[in-house]
Amino acid sequence: MLAAIAMRRREWFELHDHRLFPGFLRDLVTDALEAIWNYTNSYRVIVPRLRAAMEDAGTHRVVDLCSGGGGPWIRLRKQFATTEGFPISVSLTDKYPNERTWTRSRFATGVEFYSAPVDARQIPIDLEGFRTIFSTFHHFNPEAARAMLTDAVNRHQGIAVFEAAKRSFRRMFATAAVPFLCWRVTPQIRPFRWSRILWTYLLPIVPITLFVDGILSCVRAYSLEDLRELTEGLGGDDYRWEIGEQSGGRIGITYLIGRPLKHFVNDEHLVSAELAGK
Repeated sequence: MLAAIAMRRREWFELHDHRLFPGFLRDLVTDALEAIWNYTNSYRVIVPRLRAAMEDAGTHRVVDLCSGGGGPWIRLRKQFATTEGFPISVSLTDKYPNERTWTRSRFATGVEFYSAPVDARQIPIDLEGFRTIFSTFHHFNPEAARAMLTDAVNRHQGIAVFEAAKRSFRRMFATAAVPFLCWRVTPQIRPFRWSRILWTYLLPIVPITLFVDGILSCVRAYSLEDLRELTEGLGGDDYRWEIGEQSGGRIGITYLIGRPLKHFVNDEHLVSAELAGK
């Protein structure tokens, strides 16, 4: 099953993930990604669906995996509190913690960072909550992706995967806007750093990296069929999976949401994969 998935997607690497990519540049790239996600607010369309899943799971706590510079959570958390009336706390985690950015982010109410490196395939026992992963699930090969989902099932935790990347020419074409967005949002990124100006405008390594990695993200993205195969037989009758594409924003968001059935009190609001996004 997993071998079949690997045949349908390319197992390439992205520039800022490579072990030889300088750490200070990786931080600049993840800072820019966070600023772009918060500027475009592309993931706002998934808030009601994620809120419903968290409510079913009986938790107000999020453990965000592969957070990079913080991802979209600084803005999304406010939407949970104001639009949904469902206040949450968020713990940011990453294999390569961006502590300078996270030190700034943690002063936002309800957002904190876990300073130790966290392997998304095996979460520390003290980190409990509904797991989320934004725009980075495609970084993992099928075996590692399955291990992430299996760990959530075994620990009886909810998990939600959201991806803007998609294996389509239209989505790849849309990545051409990413460098311009990077140039647009960089002056607002704090704290101000001259190195950010240098590597964004004078020597535009950051926007070039974002563009190349955006294309590679689309090539590596899991399709809806891939996600169904990844979750096949996982959790048995004790776990519920939702798979689909959520429309409503500038681009569709592919989602995979899992939660233990023991928390369910009413299944009527769940939307099947066939009706998702309508």
